[in-house]
Amino acid sequence: MNTDTPHLSPAQIYQRLLGYVKPYWLVFIASVLAMLVSAATETSLAAMMKPLMDGSFVDRDPTIIKLMPIVLIGIFLLRGAASFLTTYGLGWISRNIVKNIRAEMFQNLIGLPTAYYDHNTSGQLMAKLIYDVEQVADATTRAILVLIRDSLTILGLLAWMFYLNGKLSLIILITAPLTALLVYKISYRFRRLSKNIQQSVGDVGHISSEVIKGHREVKIFGSQQYEYYRFEQINQRNRRQMMKMISTDATSQPIIELISVLGLAGVIYFATRPEMLEQITVGTFISFITAMFMLLTPIKRITKINSGLQRGIAAAQSIFSLLDQQSELDTGSYKLAQAKGDIRYDKVSFIYDEAKGNVLSNVSFHAKAGQTIAFVGHSGSGKSTLVSLLPRFYHPSSGTISLDGINITDFPLADLRQHISLVNQQVILFNDTIRNNIAYGTHDNIGDSDIITAAKSAYAWDFIQAMPQGLDTLIGENGLLLSGGQRQRIAIARALLRNTPILILDEATASLDSKSERHIQAALDNLMQARTTLVIAHRLSTIEKADCIIVIHNGHIMESGTHAELLAKKSHYAELHRLQFQDSPA
Repeated sequence: MNTDTPHLSPAQIYQRLLGYVKPYWLVFIASVLAMLVSAATETSLAAMMKPLMDGSFVDRDPTIIKLMPIVLIGIFLLRGAASFLTTYGLGWISRNIVKNIRAEMFQNLIGLPTAYYDHNTSGQLMAKLIYDVEQVADATTRAILVLIRDSLTILGLLAWMFYLNGKLSLIILITAPLTALLVYKISYRFRRLSKNIQQSVGDVGHISSEVIKGHREVKIFGSQQYEYYRFEQINQRNRRQMMKMISTDATSQPIIELISVLGLAGVIYFATRPEMLEQITVGTFISFITAMFMLLTPIKRITKINSGLQRGIAAAQSIFSLLDQQSELDTGSYKLAQAKGDIRYDKVSFIYDEAKGNVLSNVSFHAKAGQTIAFVGHSGSGKSTLVSLLPRFYHPSSGTISLDGINITDFPLADLRQHISLVNQQVILFNDTIRNNIAYGTHDNIGDSDIITAAKSAYAWDFIQAMPQGLDTLIGENGLLLSGGQRQRIAIARALLRNTPILILDEATASLDSKSERHIQAALDNLMQARTTLVIAHRLSTIEKADCIIVIHNGHIMESGTHAELLAKKSHYAELHRLQFQDSPA
């Protein structure tokens, strides 16, 4: 279920984002107070012009002349301290927000249903976790810093200008509505462009990830130029979107500054008229003009920060769309201390996409505790989907699946899955030691002796011993430093160590040479004697001893029985067997 947040306004999204600041409200308040001090020093610099000009140059007041250097140094010391406290405080809040949001996103990611990963690329998800969160950090800290500090500075300067001369100050305020309208229009464009940039960053990550993982295939098929062209298309799109953002920012800045300068020009025109000069002193005039020109810098910063703020809002919407995704359905409460392994599928159907029809249709079978049930059939027949329903990676569209007579939906997910081990054809290992890969998911009380026993049973101990660091050898990303057969044996050792009553083997010996396969098949035969095992096999020789072989075709069970029974029927299984074992031509 996709629960994107288009119904939330930018203000609501930003309000939700600011909720992450709440745990650090004391530091935030301290930072705001420091901003207030910083803004006050800006106004005080403009205010100093009046006594400086009137007292020093007009009245030649010796007290004013002596105090001014000391006051000036004091103001800048105070300003420097306030600036440090503001920057450090907001930076500390920012990095905590990034850490907390990333932790929340990661926690949500590992709890999302498998179907979500089927429809979202790893590149897009990585972009959310890395790129989008950094945009949010900018919006929650730097934007707040500029908005609060510069807004206070503008208010302080305007208040001083009104104090000096209210009529002249009103001229500047005339430009405010036009500036606000322009900022509103630009904000909408910034948000739209930011979403496009996020998409393009995700695409760059996706293409890069595919090429990095499949670099061998890219090289052997001579597709470097093709992949470069694909990447260049995405990279170029990212550049175009970024340039649109830059051009919008570059265009908006001079326009807003021009509007502000028109107001300032009007003030200068009226302030220098003879009747106005008669009403104000030199110090008042210089102080007013100084404050007026000092307004330009904070106004420029506020309008410039708008692009970062809108990027942050767009990124927050992307992040919240992930955080609002519904986690795996986990409403069960029935806990089973130790499952026997009695599995029953009752009229189970499953569908990925309505337009493509059922992947499984009315599948029923019963695997008694300790039995081995094998599934065979052509690729795409639904075998992997069928066994994926047992650990609830997916949920049946109709029908029920039970374990020891209890509907599997009645179990909490963690309790259900603790009774199941899985060995896939596509082995997933982690960039860690061999020890930690074999012991992955087991309890802390597992010792090296248990790991070694499992490795020996999987015929992995010989090659592990031969490695320089033995069990402490790092195997690289997804076991890249091991051969395919070695990776498979590590995965089998992991399943052996887990010692669960239910075992799922999805082409578990597919990556092994004939010698290794014979060794491991013997180990698996011993393992399966005391466990309920669901086996997906392409090599029919590995399942001849199965208690029941089920032939799947287009999501339907075509026939079932023992190896001998199915051969005697001379039907689907017999045809598969004949094709696989027919004699080679002389």
